[in-house]
Amino acid sequence: MVFYRMHEMIDEETSKELNAYSLVLQQLLYNRGLKTRAEAEAFISPTYEDSLHNPLLLNDAEKAVQRILKALDAGERICIYSDYDCDGIPGAVLWHDFFKAVNHSNFFSYIPHRHYEGFGFNEQSLTKIQEQAANLIITVDCGTSDVNTVVKANQLGIDVIITDHHEPEAELPPALAIVNPKIGDSYPFEHLCGAGVVYKLLLALLQEGGFDIGKGQEKWWLDMVGLATVADMVPLHGENRVLAHYGLTVLRKTRRHGLRKLLQKQKVNPFYMTEDDIGFTIGPRINAASRMDVPEIALELLVTDGDEEAGLKVERLEKLNNERKGVVASMVREAHGKIKSMTDIPPVIVMGNPSWRPSLVGLVASKLAEEYNRPSFVWGRDGNGVIKGSCRSNGKLSVVDIMRDSEDSFVEFGGHHMSGGFAVGESKIHDLPKDLANAVNQIAQESETIQITVDAEMLLNDVTSALVNDLNQLAPFGVGNIKPIFLFNNVIPIKVEAFGKNKEHTKLIFDTASGPIEAIAFFKLPDTFRKAPRPDESINIIANIEKSFFMGRTQIRLRIIELF
Repeated sequence: MVFYRMHEMIDEETSKELNAYSLVLQQLLYNRGLKTRAEAEAFISPTYEDSLHNPLLLNDAEKAVQRILKALDAGERICIYSDYDCDGIPGAVLWHDFFKAVNHSNFFSYIPHRHYEGFGFNEQSLTKIQEQAANLIITVDCGTSDVNTVVKANQLGIDVIITDHHEPEAELPPALAIVNPKIGDSYPFEHLCGAGVVYKLLLALLQEGGFDIGKGQEKWWLDMVGLATVADMVPLHGENRVLAHYGLTVLRKTRRHGLRKLLQKQKVNPFYMTEDDIGFTIGPRINAASRMDVPEIALELLVTDGDEEAGLKVERLEKLNNERKGVVASMVREAHGKIKSMTDIPPVIVMGNPSWRPSLVGLVASKLAEEYNRPSFVWGRDGNGVIKGSCRSNGKLSVVDIMRDSEDSFVEFGGHHMSGGFAVGESKIHDLPKDLANAVNQIAQESETIQITVDAEMLLNDVTSALVNDLNQLAPFGVGNIKPIFLFNNVIPIKVEAFGKNKEHTKLIFDTASGPIEAIAFFKLPDTFRKAPRPDESINIIANIEKSFFMGRTQIRLRIIELF
């Protein structure tokens, strides 16, 4: 089966239009649909002031602004109700920053417990919020679907402003305002993350409120917007590219004590921070708080002004993250055992255990989807006895499409192409593997099977600092702007080895005109590729090109996607 295709070559007319850039950068811009000099410049060097849309175009933004200004003038007590992940928590931090800047101290945060309350604006939280005498609730990264909770809040005399980015249902909650770029058609860009929506609302408040907070102070808040935009895997084009670009710029010089301590602990030099550091270092530790304990630990880390407290929070998060790794590793081992006992691996992996925490099953599903190259659905049982799970795609099939084709199997479900969540009734759980397999088989017959689109073919001698500098102009990378993928044909490694503490990673070493170059793959052994590499034997590589700054060592290398 053909598993990759080459991107079409840039045409002569577009090449002339982009002739200010190197040939490889021309091709990569063309592959991203950028065919004019103006489009390329706007993508490579986005301007903050000129690239952001008017925040008052967001649905109900004006209503929200006026109600919040009224609350500030009257000194009302405000509850910031945020989701517990690495979008909701940074969004809550933005409100902390804002209230501190405008000298409003009468507010508090509420973050639902992942295991006992679950995602969303839930009714049981209202008792605790009412006990704290809140006059106004502002949600972050949740609320659009929570009709009953908003009805109950209204009955209690508490106004609700929803800020969210999730897909709206047919019935919207009767909130005072629902600020969501996916509602209505007035806002030009619908793909903001939850923290991005909060930031735009804060810009509207600053615009309408006339606060004296110091010129440009709000730009220091972009570190949280960039963190959430990358971590929540929203498409990195349009307005998100601007927010991610400038968010990373601020992250590299962040003033937050907790972030600086966290990066120091992980030996990450902030100056060289990339989206990978968010994905592999910051994000997992923020999420570890809610997966293994209480999410407030992560919030406190990001808002603290004290080095000592920051250090304690970092140590606590590091301990939780290590515990999380251990539990997930045990779950993955159990999953591997179940799969090995199967006569044939089905087109979709479905498995679970009532003792597994739903907060961790998404990590297991990601691992299985990557290892076995097929969609994976993994479930556990939450603190209220409900069977809940997470699913991950292998990139070919949308997990939302799979669930839609099997909707009778679920109590509820949601998500996007690559990942999602679901709840299943007791009577349906045993039929779930068969139902999902039927859906996958039907969808697979109707869909394209190409897994990888290669941007360009390269020689190992082309992998230089100049090339890396070209590639970095396209960063940050993520959904909608993936890292460039290159094909290296008929290359011969001089050495092949497994490396790491447990010898679970693969390294190939090649000779080039400028010296040896490494190609590595984490958590994949040589014999798990389409073709196992051997020293002094020709092989083809599909890979990304990256510059590593680990432990003070700078290194240009290939990150292997596939060997064949």
